[in-house]
Amino acid sequence: MKITGYRSLTAFHDWQRPVGDVNGIVESGITEVPVLLLETDGGLTGIGLGLHREIDRLFPAVEGADPRGVATLYDAMLSHVFKSGHAGATFGTIAAVDMALWDLKAKMAEEPLWRTLGAGDRFVSGYASGLCYGLDDAAFAAHYGQWAERGFTAAKIKGGRDLDRDIARLETAREILSRNTSRPALMLDVNEAWNTKQAIRHLAEIAKHVDLTWIEEPVRRWDSAGHARIARAAKTAVATGENLTGLEQYAPLFDAGAVDIVQAGSVWGITHFLRVAMAAHSRGAAGLAGRLQRQPGGARGGGGAEHDRDRGAGLRLSRRVRRGPADRRGRHRAGRPSGSWHRDRRGRGRQCSRRHRLG
Repeated sequence: MKITGYRSLTAFHDWQRPVGDVNGIVESGITEVPVLLLETDGGLTGIGLGLHREIDRLFPAVEGADPRGVATLYDAMLSHVFKSGHAGATFGTIAAVDMALWDLKAKMAEEPLWRTLGAGDRFVSGYASGLCYGLDDAAFAAHYGQWAERGFTAAKIKGGRDLDRDIARLETAREILSRNTSRPALMLDVNEAWNTKQAIRHLAEIAKHVDLTWIEEPVRRWDSAGHARIARAAKTAVATGENLTGLEQYAPLFDAGAVDIVQAGSVWGITHFLRVAMAAHSRGAAGLAGRLQRQPGGARGGGGAEHDRDRGAGLRLSRRVRRGPADRRGRHRAGRPSGSWHRDRRGRGRQCSRRHRLG
């Protein structure tokens, strides 16, 4: 089986409430979910999520290849862009292709991806979180009350601008989750909003009220010296890494002893996640947390992966599809997905009437 083409879709996730963090709120609660569909000559299609604006540039690195060689193809994509580097939008595109390759590999093996990756169980321990910064106090309490109903014993809240508000919300989450355990695990994510001195001072104040499991992204992601000072001064663990784009960017944090909970954003791909996990393990890091957005089904409460939940929220496909590149005879590889906007082989636009809802 060989990779022959791709399609690019944009779906929309309706959270049905404001979502965001200290750096910005999406009041409408509607966010884009870019979807990459990687096609093969065997009829299977791999699905990858995340921005992939550089797909036209990167697709030649995997075109015609066997999708099962994921690690080799991942390195081929890195090599393909070595002159300009692989950060930013380029790394996002590599990640989307990587996810689609792993999806294809699992489908070819006729097994779920978690088994292809070597896991023994489809569940991971999870903590409750929901981009909750824009909620008022009543909505915040109701939101985490729903998590408590599902048995969660850990939560991470968004903060960073108002210390008194952050402490009050941590205390609220603790009270709500105490229905399920006598010692809820509580985390605070300030999304790089503090400087080093602020972080040390604020964490000392928080410690008077709450036993914080970890502080996430207290300072800018590249500030290894600042993270190291915070790690030495605070009793709580320091978590960071989800916005780092490449394994090499973790080295300064490791060398400085600046990170306890090593994170990798799921939007940066599965191969990246696995390599970061191995690097963290080799350095004796306390754990690795990833972000699994809007995970359905019954998650097991506890520390670990992050789950965002909204009842009734869903994904709908937009009406935009970008074709894969033309072959030598000028034919386009992309098929025509229903419920989307596409162009036929003559380049004429056509709108499909059917609508689809995912999730």
